[in-house]
Amino acid sequence: MDLNKIPKIELHCHLDGSVRPDTILDIANKDNIDIPTYNINELKKYITAPEECHSLDEYLATFDIANKVMQTKENIKRIAYELLEDVSKYNVKYIEMRFAPLFHMAKGLKFDEIVQSVLDGIKEAESKFDVRGNVILCCMRHMSADDAIFVIEEGKKFLGKGVVAVDLAGSENLNFPEKFKEAFDLAKSYEYNITIHAGETGIGENVFKSIEMLHAQRIGHGVFAKDCVKSYQMLKDMGVTLEMCPTSNVQTKAVNAYEEHPLKDFLDDDIRISVNTDNMTVSDIDLDREFKILNEINKLTEEDFKRIYLYSVHASFASDEVKEELRKYV
Repeated sequence: MDLNKIPKIELHCHLDGSVRPDTILDIANKDNIDIPTYNINELKKYITAPEECHSLDEYLATFDIANKVMQTKENIKRIAYELLEDVSKYNVKYIEMRFAPLFHMAKGLKFDEIVQSVLDGIKEAESKFDVRGNVILCCMRHMSADDAIFVIEEGKKFLGKGVVAVDLAGSENLNFPEKFKEAFDLAKSYEYNITIHAGETGIGENVFKSIEMLHAQRIGHGVFAKDCVKSYQMLKDMGVTLEMCPTSNVQTKAVNAYEEHPLKDFLDDDIRISVNTDNMTVSDIDLDREFKILNEINKLTEEDFKRIYLYSVHASFASDEVKEELRKYV
């Protein structure tokens, strides 16, 4: 089985976690941006999570440098374009890239300029590569509920124009759904699609709370649903798709090793999953290698890969027309 030739869908990929190292270095030199080192090999150590990463918070710290070079329209457009170019090499046919616009306002860019720059990069890449793209706007849990409402309010004008959903990401605690309920009630009223990072750390309860309280149609990671009967059953009963990111989960210590990842158990029990990179640069991974690891450790069959692909198409926030095109690849 040639894993490179298998068509793929990427539903959980952070733009600022997938910036090419040489692009960071090039922009830092061009724009005179202060970064810890201008040696490419040393730089990679700062923007890639260590193999022995101790927690999700340590993993998230690697994003800081990338966000420094994503403060102009030109740079943001370039980075969005390059991400589509990169994933096209791994036969990714559709990607939903996510990012937090509030991280890119430090040098004076307005919200609309930031989002439009990402959409412009996607549009240009789509004209050159065999891949389609859409955008998910991230709200951040360490920020206020008012900040989330701001993102949702400002982003609604882009619905139907490349923005397809809103997300809630960042370090995870037990009571975050309660904090953001008003914001995501608003998002639902505006007809955003909704995906929520939940169950990435050891709090399986957050999965069902995100579905019940925040209207999540998909769950980012969801690893610890395995330890919460209510969350597990809700995933099965409602057909909610988990955006699983095995390499990232090993790095953040959601699981101690690939062999302990519940992905295959979920799949075998008819829980819908997709397979994703999370962050191509931070996790130093691409979908070809992610699939190769799963094939070697979990012994996934060609039929398993087909199911994952079709689950991903179904769960995507693409238009019905695009979904029909994507199904034709299998």
